[in-house]
Amino acid sequence: MGALSRLLSRLSLYSSAAGLVGMTIIIGWQVYARYVLNSSPSWTEQAALYLMGWFILFAAAAGVREGFHIRLTMLQDLSSPTIARVLRVICHLVVLVFGLFMIKGGLDLIIATWQHSIPSLAVPRGSAYIPIAGAGALIVFFTLEHIIGEASGREVTPIWS
Repeated sequence: MGALSRLLSRLSLYSSAAGLVGMTIIIGWQVYARYVLNSSPSWTEQAALYLMGWFILFAAAAGVREGFHIRLTMLQDLSSPTIARVLRVICHLVVLVFGLFMIKGGLDLIIATWQHSIPSLAVPRGSAYIPIAGAGALIVFFTLEHIIGEASGREVTPIWS
């Protein structure tokens, strides 16, 4: 599970970085076309927003695995090791439930909007919601790894260590 988790986290981060670079290129082209060529492409804004949904959500999922999401640990730090472990598991369970809701909500949005298209991109509107369900699934997987780690007394090792 750990090797697959590290691979998925690394792929999520690399694809998010590629999406950020792609969005930067698209916005750069938009600015150049508008101010130098006096002809704004109609597709650039929608393409940048489309990419942003993908890279933000998959980077957030990787953040759950790598532990670089925002969390408050004051109560854990003041507690005994046993209570701190219980609190960490409770936090992981809350994140897991959030991931499950992302899967359900994302799938509902995909199904409800698949017949509609994004006119300037000629892709189904539902495809813009795939990262919600996909990132939710990754969040659930990564959180399960953390819960299993807590139960077995081992920590999830971040990919950068």
